[in-house]
Amino acid sequence: MYVLAIDAGTTGVRALIFDEHSRLVGGAYEEISSLYPRHGWMEQDPAHLWDQAMAVVRRALRDGNLRPEQLSAVGVATQRATVLVWERATGRPICPAIVWQDARAAARAGELSAQGYFVTAQASATKLEWILANIDGARRRADAGELCFGTVDSWLVWNLTGGAVHVTDPSNASCTALADPFSDGWSNDVLAALSIPAAMMPSVVDTSGVIAETAVEVLGAAVPIAAIAGDQQAAMFAELALDKGAAKVTFGTSAMIDINTGESLMLSENGAYPIVLWSFAGVRTWCLEGTVLTSGAAVQWLRDGLGIIADPAETGPLAQSVPDSGGVWVVPALQGLGTPHMQASGRAAVGGISRGTTRAHIVRAVLEGIACRTREALDALLADVGGPKAERPTRLRADGGAAANDFLMQNLADTLGMEVERPETVQATALGVAYLAGLATGVWSGVDELRDTWRSGGVFAPRGDRQACERRYLEWRDKVVAARLGPLD
Repeated sequence: MYVLAIDAGTTGVRALIFDEHSRLVGGAYEEISSLYPRHGWMEQDPAHLWDQAMAVVRRALRDGNLRPEQLSAVGVATQRATVLVWERATGRPICPAIVWQDARAAARAGELSAQGYFVTAQASATKLEWILANIDGARRRADAGELCFGTVDSWLVWNLTGGAVHVTDPSNASCTALADPFSDGWSNDVLAALSIPAAMMPSVVDTSGVIAETAVEVLGAAVPIAAIAGDQQAAMFAELALDKGAAKVTFGTSAMIDINTGESLMLSENGAYPIVLWSFAGVRTWCLEGTVLTSGAAVQWLRDGLGIIADPAETGPLAQSVPDSGGVWVVPALQGLGTPHMQASGRAAVGGISRGTTRAHIVRAVLEGIACRTREALDALLADVGGPKAERPTRLRADGGAAANDFLMQNLADTLGMEVERPETVQATALGVAYLAGLATGVWSGVDELRDTWRSGGVFAPRGDRQACERRYLEWRDKVVAARLGPLD
């Protein structure tokens, strides 16, 4: 039995196929192009996203020497809160997708938050409001019921079913700031405040469960679509962080830290978000999520912006080629500062450069900065969950592309003072949504079987002098003020 997982992230889309033993049997990946038409804006082409998704699906099937009819299920995991609007009749997008990191409506989000609505700059709500107000004819057509709104999951399922199904799940819906936290539907109050017609909204279905079948003319076979999940929630499921108090970090474009809070919604005093992890038979599990807005994006910047590396895989060996950063320090905040600062205007800061600084020192400082920001956000989450004297768990599971970087994993363990474990498959988002789809279609009988097939990819224990590690972290934290100041006038 085989499960196809489509994982459409912010910077790329991959398709991975797993068998009933959780073994990867085929896969493919392609980057997604983004546009930055103005400072703070970030857009993507919905047609390009769909084309890339289908391209990697076809390549993954070829890689696994499989035919579409051999698939038992399809699961779809995606970047969250990115806004797409398309014509109900034709499926044509009316404008580019506004990516979750886009800050054009950040001020409006602040206004609504001050009025008592739980709206953040990264959520979908004010981005959708902006589209209705600024795209020619959008308001009129939305009021007439001609337009569909969706996050990336809705867009992919719509296309996979040939335009027959318009849905999302609670894990994605909870990231839009448009969902009712106390039901499985949308908040009438928020929709009214933003003048968003309810007819635009997708139906909300369980995270795990057969939703529909793929259109034969699209995939080549009618295969059950049996799971939809936000990328971080899917990664959490892959890490089997199913019990209250379990935690993980996923390193993608950003680094996302999640702590399972059970069936209760818990609010944060430290810049974290309460979101739904998943829903089974209408029962939702919640978590608190902290955000390090710049993680993998900082490595991409080293490649695309500075040109000091040709491939992200170079960063680990380069960082290890020098004994330390040579006094260089980096606060990675290329897209602002997330948890606990929640400052969209924050900018990355680099200091300590001397005539003896090399690209190896800069690369090492960037990786060390990612580890320090991860600790900063994790400490904030632990304070929310357990109070100011909260103890760290003995082990943190880490996944995502950067989890394959041994230097980063070891530095993270040293910075946290706790063990860091990565799974054998670091692309945990795809594995998690495959698990969710496979559970719904009988590929796996239950969570106990998943635990039997889960395989570790290595454990990194903290090394070195603890006091020295703590001192380095505190010295780095003093530098964050430089990033909080933002650009100078």
